[in-house]
Amino acid sequence: MILHAIASGTFAPMLTSLSAILDKAAAEIRSRGGEPDALLQAQLAPDMFPLVKQVQIATDHAKGATARLTGRTPPVFEDNETTMEALKARIAKTIAYVNEATPEMYAGAETRTIAFPLFGEMRFEANGLDYLRDWAFGHFYFHVVTAYDILRHEGAQIGKQDYLAHVGYAVKTGAAA
Repeated sequence: MILHAIASGTFAPMLTSLSAILDKAAAEIRSRGGEPDALLQAQLAPDMFPLVKQVQIATDHAKGATARLTGRTPPVFEDNETTMEALKARIAKTIAYVNEATPEMYAGAETRTIAFPLFGEMRFEANGLDYLRDWAFGHFYFHVVTAYDILRHEGAQIGKQDYLAHVGYAVKTGAAA
C-alpha cells in the first residue's frame, strides 16, 4: 500500500500547487489588463503543446496512474477546456479522483501488470512500481513543469516556492535538530 502514499501523496499536492499557480498567473495577467484565458494557448516553442494541453496531459497521467494501479479503467475527461476556470475544474476533478482511491484499492499494485497501447504497434508493459516510477511520474512532472514554464515565459511572477508550495510543512527555521 506504499504506492498509495507515494502516488496520492505526489499527484494531489502537485496538482493543488498547479491550480494555485494558474490562479496567481491569471490574477497577475488580469491586473495588467490582459485576458487570463488567452494563456491557455501560450506555448514555449512552436512544436510544443500549449498550456491547456500540458495541464490536460498532466491530469491524464495522474488519473490514469491512479486507475491503473488500483485495477480500474482510467476515467475519460473531454479535452474541451477553453477557460482558466474550466482548466481548474479539470484539476479539481482529478484531485478528487486521486483522493477517492483508498490504500486498500492499491493492494498488489507494485506487482500488477500495467499494459496499454501507445501508438502503432507499440505498447507499454511493466509492473506497477516500474510504471509509476518510470512512466507516470516522469510524464506527470514533465507536463506540470512545462505548464509552469509557459506561465513564467508569459511573465507570471511565480517561483519555485509556488511550485513546491506543498512542501511547506517540512521547511523549518532555526538550527537543525
